[in-house]
Amino acid sequence: MERRRVTIKDVAARAGVSIATVSNVFSGTKPVTDDLRRRVEKAASDLSYQMDRAASQLRSGQARVIGVLVPDLDDTFFTSLVSRIEVLAMEDGYDVIVASSRDDADLEQSRIRALLGWRPSGLIAVPCSDTVPDLLKSEAARLPMVFADRVGPEGSFVDTVAIDNFEAGAIAARHLVELGHRKVVVAASDLGISPIRERVRGVAETLIAAVGTEPVVVELGSNGERGADRFSSFLAGNSAPFAVIGLTNVTTLSALSALARHRIDIPEAVSVIGFDDYPWMSARKTALTAIRQPIEEMGRLLWERLTLRMSGEDAAPRHVSLSTALQVRDSVRPVIGQPRRNSSGEPAEERGAGQHHSAGQEPA
Repeated sequence: MERRRVTIKDVAARAGVSIATVSNVFSGTKPVTDDLRRRVEKAASDLSYQMDRAASQLRSGQARVIGVLVPDLDDTFFTSLVSRIEVLAMEDGYDVIVASSRDDADLEQSRIRALLGWRPSGLIAVPCSDTVPDLLKSEAARLPMVFADRVGPEGSFVDTVAIDNFEAGAIAARHLVELGHRKVVVAASDLGISPIRERVRGVAETLIAAVGTEPVVVELGSNGERGADRFSSFLAGNSAPFAVIGLTNVTTLSALSALARHRIDIPEAVSVIGFDDYPWMSARKTALTAIRQPIEEMGRLLWERLTLRMSGEDAAPRHVSLSTALQVRDSVRPVIGQPRRNSSGEPAEERGAGQHHSAGQEPA
């Protein structure tokens, strides 16, 4: 015999309170004493009660639900960001509904419709391209929302929180220049995305100003395995690059996988700078030097801006740009036989180059 579904009435009876009190505990619409809250929560737990949030929303016209749209949940950056937002939302009594567009504009429209179907209190979105979806444009007047990562201030009509992508690319390039590198390959994901273009621009302008060379840019996409195949093909048709900069954690992993296939040693043959700085990057025989994004701060600011908008703030859109930092480890070696330069093209002080006796001279 099928077990009858536990209702809010059952919870109220077991806790010895009114149905309205149970509703207030779960919806947060009215304050409830700690004693009543504990009684209701214990009764719900004892009965394995699951709140029907959709029905509750239809009755109240509002849900303490936040929608989060990201391009790809296979990308550790986005899962880390979502995780941080979930923690902050939970602390404020909100649930989070997450949707992934899989970097597909048509699927993105469908995912946005699904999120909007919940009538969320607010939305945090990372569009899959530079173009803001029409559905989000049409909802912006009534629905508080904040954009993260991919939408630059010049293209946004709502608050944005992102890193200084040009600076991130420049930081990586400066580190290579200061260690004597001249030939650089950039492992990019998609140049159709403005943050990636800005990171490439930061690398290119720094290299041109310092040593008069431009980077070779290889687009690998956002899939790790396909990216590894593409970078492997690049390596097969070109002499091994002397230094590689991965512009995302996925393209970093793709480049490392391709280098491993070709048995190219790091950093003896090729120096590598990664992006995002996750634990796996230091859990290697050769720990990876990487650009670190401030994900904790980004998540905090996204939630802060969204809660302010949900509380009624109607000031002009605010655009926050966060700085990245370089975590120096072992995957970049000084170039022996090349005069080391700083980012302005001036000779840089030699520091520890003599400690890397196995390093060869950079190819012309």
